[in-house]
Amino acid sequence: MTELITAVEAVDVRFPTSRELDGSDAMNPEPDYSAAYVTIRTSEDAAGHGLAFTVGRGNDVEVAAVRALAPLVTGLSVDEVLGDLGAFSRRLTGDSQLRWLGPDKGAIHMAAAAIVNAVWDLYGRREQKPVWQLLSEMTPEQLVALVDFRYLEDALTRDEALELLRRAEPGRAARATHLLQHGYPAYTTTPGWLGYDDEKLVRLSRQAVADGFDLIKLKVGADAVDDMRRLRLAREAVGPNIKIAVDANQAWGVRQAIAWMSTLAAYDPYWIEEPTSPDDVLGHAAIRRAVAPVKVATGEHTHNQVMFKQLLQLDAIDVLQLDASRTAGVTENVAILLLAAKFGVPVCPHAGGVGLCEMVQHLAMFDYVAVSGTTENRYIEYVDHLHEHFTDPVHVHDGHYLAPTAPGISAELHPASIAAHRYPDGPVWNLAPDPATP
Repeated sequence: MTELITAVEAVDVRFPTSRELDGSDAMNPEPDYSAAYVTIRTSEDAAGHGLAFTVGRGNDVEVAAVRALAPLVTGLSVDEVLGDLGAFSRRLTGDSQLRWLGPDKGAIHMAAAAIVNAVWDLYGRREQKPVWQLLSEMTPEQLVALVDFRYLEDALTRDEALELLRRAEPGRAARATHLLQHGYPAYTTTPGWLGYDDEKLVRLSRQAVADGFDLIKLKVGADAVDDMRRLRLAREAVGPNIKIAVDANQAWGVRQAIAWMSTLAAYDPYWIEEPTSPDDVLGHAAIRRAVAPVKVATGEHTHNQVMFKQLLQLDAIDVLQLDASRTAGVTENVAILLLAAKFGVPVCPHAGGVGLCEMVQHLAMFDYVAVSGTTENRYIEYVDHLHEHFTDPVHVHDGHYLAPTAPGISAELHPASIAAHRYPDGPVWNLAPDPATP
């Protein structure tokens, strides 16, 4: 009997991180890390899990977007979906009516990411392989078949992508072995949240170095005087040989970004992340020219592969920060990794949040094994929040992500965590103080 997808379930799960100001930055001062959590079920009692990450209010909108896409998925043959994941992704992102809400951006595109990632999780479980390994063992032809080249071929052709992948083939096995033995470099944002006081910033910065990280990141962009003080304290805490990146989370205009970074240059920032609107490709290019040798990094709010293409074509970024659930999941991120390899720009994925570390590690590790073939100047972001809620949490040792070995994409939440943090009726929220009560 043909195995069918029988259900696409979406749950609003929120964690009250605003209570300790975990995740606070210039644009999100009090975030509640949240997930539109997706489970795909089949007629053979198999399941796959994925999610789209948000920061609280609006997570219900993301759940509604997943439910709007569900009719495009239920009833499909599992074998047919897994046999052509490129076509499956295009089915979700190319629907003639829902596409009007994008196209290829916003809540609908992120909902597609949650579903696509859940299908890759299902695939990994079926094959009994982690998704990084599943991808790394695909042929160049299979990988290229995932990519929609329609809007990319002026920057990357199918033949160029095949050549990139074929060039990396001979070293795949050795790199996979190295990855399993040594892990993948990480950097940490744990010390740098904007709501943390100076003592906590200094203590966590020192702890990060003791834990083996050679790159930490601080949030900036709310107050220039505070930023100078915090960056000075961090530099004094970690010394001259540890890289310190800074992240403005889109707070500045172009001229403001250039001026602000000139005040921070004395403390040797490694990169400035999201210095302006994520949609302003020309603005990023202007900032990059002005603030060099400080690098410019962006990507966590870059809508799709076309915008990444433009950022690369215009030499607007030094570091590409793809996200596991902002673009349409694993499938579109394969295209973005190929673009980055074509232009020689290192990929340092955005993570943190809820489940982003768990999912995006698979993309970076696949890139190392089968695409770029290197970890030079590459890191996966790490934030020490909320991993205990996942059945296959990330493991970081001596500043490196250890490669996951469990099947799937590592996105499955514990049922007890879902029940406790379901919004608004989970007990974590029912027990929260009423802000209207004196």
